Amino acid sequence: MTNSKSMLSVNHLNTHYGEFQALHNISLNIRSGSIVSIIGSNGAGKSTLLNTIMGISKPTNGSIVLDGKEIGGLPTNQVVANGISMSPEGSRVFEKMTVEENLLMGAYLKEARKKKNESLEKVYTLFPVLREKREQSASFLSGGQRQMLAIARGIMARPMLLFCDEISLGLAPVVIKDIYQKIKEINQEGMTIVLVEQDVKRSLKHSDYSYVMLKGQIVMEGNSSELSEEEVRDAYFGVNKYAKY
Repeated sequence: MTNSKSMLSVNHLNTHYGEFQALHNISLNIRSGSIVSIIGSNGAGKSTLLNTIMGISKPTNGSIVLDGKEIGGLPTNQVVANGISMSPEGSRVFEKMTVEENLLMGAYLKEARKKKNESLEKVYTLFPVLREKREQSASFLSGGQRQMLAIARGIMARPMLLFCDEISLGLAPVVIKDIYQKIKEINQEGMTIVLVEQDVKRSLKHSDYSYVMLKGQIVMEGNSSELSEEEVRDAYFGVNKYAKY
């Protein structure tokens, strides 16, 4: 990971759904300008972690600090206003709207609206197919095009930090390769990226730093280039020493 400053710091975070504890003492650090992977199987707690950071779920205790400001427990619109955006799992788009209307929904914040034309040009340059289809209904897009639209809509908010949740889910390998190349380009332009993925090999290949989650806790972390794929898989599946719960 780079020596740049911390952008997002999560410290001793716990989240409950009623009596069920979904997150156990989560601590992680996302450095400015990096690409970070959060790896885990279904049920590992990845979505709960994202939802808690985004203000969809409320933390029981712990802190979430973005660029020096505590955002834990804030409503989602305030979290977005502070600089985090998200491309949700499942390539969710507004199907009854056109591609461009979908994009403009991402620029609903006052500061983002001021620069919406600049942002549109940026995402159309990044994803030329969206320019071609900007007047078409989003319902006619392919799975890969929907994923591109979901990412582009997140960029329209002009965030410091973009969460990408399971962006490869259900897509063909050639499409996944193209989307990950675009993620790299977005990062090279200065945006910090968090990839939430189930695929261990892809996660390690495309990130600077990785965290592995199992049953609501982080069981492994390190520079992605230094982590063994075999060890990460063992942690992922809770083999031996990683099976704490």
